[in-house]
Amino acid sequence: MARKSKEDLKKELSPESYYVTQENGTERPFTGQYWDHIEDGVYACICCGEKLFKSQTKFDAGCGWPSFYEAADNKKINELEDRSLSRVRTEIRCSSCDAHLGHVFTDGPEPTGLRYCVNSAALDFEKDTSSD
Repeated sequence: MARKSKEDLKKELSPESYYVTQENGTERPFTGQYWDHIEDGVYACICCGEKLFKSQTKFDAGCGWPSFYEAADNKKINELEDRSLSRVRTEIRCSSCDAHLGHVFTDGPEPTGLRYCVNSAALDFEKDTSSD
């Protein structure tokens, strides 16, 4: 699938989702629609639909952003060094469309010890309807 142009994304996404995914922005904590979301399903990239995180790996990190201890598939997440804000962090991006998602930290729960801290504005949610 071809990547969408910046112009198409600007038309399709909300201003906040465009800012977060295309301009490396961050939404304010405790404001995104998925920070305290608890339904079963899959969280996908809002730009391309790539399935990134399963709801079973979501946990409350108390930080105000959706947090996951594991990606659905590590090949779907690219990690890059981020030296903004006068510190070194690991940025995460969708490997399919290069959308900025958030950051990953090493203070998460077992079994991985990771905390993928993701902006709600970078995600879509696909509810699991198999039990309906």
